[in-house]
Amino acid sequence: MGDEEGNEKHTLSETEAAIIEMLKKNQVTTTPPPASSNNKMTTEAQSHPFWDTQPMAAGGATKEGPIEANKPQDELRQTPYTMPPGFEWANLKVDDEGHLLELYDLLANNYVEDDEALFRFDYSQDFLRWALTPPGYRDDFLLCVRAQKSGKLVAFISAVPASVRVREAEPTSMVEINFLCVHKKLRSKRLAPVLIKEITRRVNMSGVFQAVYTAGVVLPVPVGTARYNHRSLNPKKLVEVGFSRLAPRMTLARLQKLYKLPNETSTPTLRVMTIKDVPAVHKLLTRYLTKFDLCVCFTEDEIAHWLLPRPKVINSYVVEGEDGSISDMCSFYHLPSTILGHDSTLFAAYSYYNVATSISWEQLMKDCLILAKREGSDVFNALNLMENDEFLQELKFGYGDGHLQYYLYNWACPSMKPNDIGIVLL
Repeated sequence: MGDEEGNEKHTLSETEAAIIEMLKKNQVTTTPPPASSNNKMTTEAQSHPFWDTQPMAAGGATKEGPIEANKPQDELRQTPYTMPPGFEWANLKVDDEGHLLELYDLLANNYVEDDEALFRFDYSQDFLRWALTPPGYRDDFLLCVRAQKSGKLVAFISAVPASVRVREAEPTSMVEINFLCVHKKLRSKRLAPVLIKEITRRVNMSGVFQAVYTAGVVLPVPVGTARYNHRSLNPKKLVEVGFSRLAPRMTLARLQKLYKLPNETSTPTLRVMTIKDVPAVHKLLTRYLTKFDLCVCFTEDEIAHWLLPRPKVINSYVVEGEDGSISDMCSFYHLPSTILGHDSTLFAAYSYYNVATSISWEQLMKDCLILAKREGSDVFNALNLMENDEFLQELKFGYGDGHLQYYLYNWACPSMKPNDIGIVLL
């Protein structure tokens, strides 16, 4: 049952299988909304009037590389795109607490929400500061739309730099696009396409012509698709708030027993990552990511930014060998959701970058689940990317309803399977 602690492969009993099937159907999922959601990009994606005009690969592309050639700066549009009357462009200054609070409020009230309006992502200000300020970030790539009269922030999109390798090509300077959000009351103004065109213009002016991004909807054309999987850490809470239901003849006590985890981790030399581990973690992760067709080529400074622990933002752990070398690592970031109508919060941990070399994936990630629960997480989410399938079933993850599409802007390549993808975007 759920409290067995050996390393033997776990075979599901009929009762456990029934519970996991129940969770597949009723699991709370913190993925982007499906196509019916009231989301600007989603609405437009159904007929693709905007995306069909963009340099996106057609399905089954065989020629690899840029779709449109890079242009010299003097051939690019020099002036910002025209805004609808009453609105103006602005940059977000992340070091300004007032600006960060404005962005938090915009996202908290207008960003990703499920179809039934039961929960909404709740990005903390510390999370946003982390997500938007990697080495080389630029204020003019943190693009805002403000109301001219009031100065109110009504729309936002971000681009942060990354060196990305696609299959056998040399690493390419790209940006990661995220946080496209338009105030609910302004979605008839068609601000989203203008935001995308303007952030593209600004990025192009810097000499970068490719981007990577994810969405919960199908646009032309995904390079790959991953599925969310969820592992309950606090089944009692999930049942209490109505996101999970007890199956017939199932009791809460039996459900809790199924998902019970040990109080302590099993790997003796597993510890919190520190700044002195950055070079070794950089080497370990860089070597690991060579296995995959799509990945970020991190610098040491980027490893320090993205992986050094920050309270309630990112947790990272390493396994240290007897000789002081780092042989394994695991990490997860925190993205809670407000449970609308319940005056409560669902605390979710998301699997980030993990590498197992000296211990099994099951042992490493079971320890990771224990650490996430210790941090107060109610559920642990993981995409079926990289080698995650090595532990998902054994550790009693259930399939989520949400799928995440991966896209490359202005880059053609064959489609990839989830285990070909080695990049995790926030």
